[in-house]
Amino acid sequence: MGSKNVIKVALKGEAILTSPRFNKGTAFSQKERKEFGLNGRLPFEVATLDQQCDRANEQLKGRESNIRKNSFLQSLKAQNWVLYYSLLSRHLRELIPVIYTPTEAEAISNYSHLFRRSEGLYLTFPHVDTMEEDFLAQITGRDVDLVVCSDAEAILGIGDQGVGISSAKAVIYTLIGGIDPSKTLPVTLDVGTNNEELLNDPLYVGWPERRVRGKDYDEFIDKFVQLVRKHLPHSLLHFEDFGVTNANRLLARYRDTHAVFNDDVQGTGAVTLAALMAAVGVTKSTLADQRIIIYGAGTAGLGITLQLRDAMMKADSISQKEASSKFWLIDKHGLIKESLRAQDLIREGLDDFVRPDSEFPNSEGEVGLLELVKTVKPTVLIGTSTHGGAFTEEVIKAMKANCHRPIIFPLSNPSRLVEVDPKDANDWTEGMALIATGSPFPAVKNPNGKDYIIAECNNALIYPGLGLGAIVSKTRKVTDEMILAGAQRLASLSPALNDPDDALLPDFEDSPTVNLEVAIAVAEQAIEQGSATVDWSKEEVRERVKASQWYPVYDDYVYEPEGET
Repeated sequence: MGSKNVIKVALKGEAILTSPRFNKGTAFSQKERKEFGLNGRLPFEVATLDQQCDRANEQLKGRESNIRKNSFLQSLKAQNWVLYYSLLSRHLRELIPVIYTPTEAEAISNYSHLFRRSEGLYLTFPHVDTMEEDFLAQITGRDVDLVVCSDAEAILGIGDQGVGISSAKAVIYTLIGGIDPSKTLPVTLDVGTNNEELLNDPLYVGWPERRVRGKDYDEFIDKFVQLVRKHLPHSLLHFEDFGVTNANRLLARYRDTHAVFNDDVQGTGAVTLAALMAAVGVTKSTLADQRIIIYGAGTAGLGITLQLRDAMMKADSISQKEASSKFWLIDKHGLIKESLRAQDLIREGLDDFVRPDSEFPNSEGEVGLLELVKTVKPTVLIGTSTHGGAFTEEVIKAMKANCHRPIIFPLSNPSRLVEVDPKDANDWTEGMALIATGSPFPAVKNPNGKDYIIAECNNALIYPGLGLGAIVSKTRKVTDEMILAGAQRLASLSPALNDPDDALLPDFEDSPTVNLEVAIAVAEQAIEQGSATVDWSKEEVRERVKASQWYPVYDDYVYEPEGET
């Protein structure tokens, strides 16, 4: 836990009470109340942070639905950052689903109807000519370490939402990674929407035109990225919820010129890699030994594929061609195979994974999942399709028939869209499957009567640490080696390595500690490979990372007109 600091603040009276960064509410001391002109503005009793959290939690419990709880917490964040983050940290498991997946998707889908107060920076296509002016108005006088941006085309589970500030991701960076919230900047890149419901909604708060595409879109995004590079050269730029046609393309375009990270591509890939590394540790095999089917080759599926392939190449010293041959990808057009080329149905980025039709001589047209499993005899089956129940009993039993401990990761969110219920996967493999899911699921019973804890393959187990490590090391770019180092550190913390019947990933309750370790590994790798721009050694990393973290505690204030504002 962090210790108190004494800081100088230039705000007084109503100004400090309406600043979420500096407001303490009833926790202002009697001395501070006098110095900052707060006598008469607050009730008599001076409360502790513990008392404030108890009161806020009592109020929160009075909201019956998660969307109403989400709204209450948004209001609390707008009033008092320390109280907001302190409350969340005390009830982490309970409240993460309220502020993040899945409730945040519902909140974003109703963004225009729930809108009360602006948050972050809104850059809109019709105002492209004033983009730099608008950008500078937000960052001048600030020390910004993290920029989280989204064009809201592919919000998890609900698709194109046009406009919806990407603040939830920044919150997780602070809550779990310890990044100072005053140094984060959520950015909405409003380039329109193709969501007919939003276009016809008289209360829609975004730009009510169809999405900009092509050259105009690229120039708009590039202008924004160049502003980040120019004015915030040491920041981490996090891309969030970009559509399948843009996510990988933009990441590839900018990752060598700035510290850029796409959680849907790299974060999903990294946490899945960590879970797979843990599973491989249980089976006493290597990554290169695996035969992997990816069911759902969209942004997340392709991101996972690329992450796993690159890790194979580095960890097991095999060529890209050999590593690519370990994967069979299925998208909405079926198995990615050579005959799809004639129909122009192979999306950009999939070329390395196209299978020859000769692998399936008895198949005409599309190859079904069951046929693929029987032919390929995979060791790993990963689902990112949102096709609920796609991994049928026949499919799972076919996997088990050719693999003693099949690795099954139904990762689709929310839980109603999961490819197979973990209980079924466990039962159909007689307790031998190694399972990780994208949503939280209860433990299942093994034939021996022991509970098998289902690992939650949650990006938040790794991306806050990846971000913190990149920020602290002031790296020029986020490299594959840095992400691999973070995934390896997360995998090393797997409970399954001590007990093969335990969870493949640490409990989410431990995510702050886990992400600290990830950040340390990432920063160490950045220094080792020479991409860091700090002048300290690997031996100093642990203390430097810990010292950089922000904690939700009240500092002591002294009034000074030229102090912080």
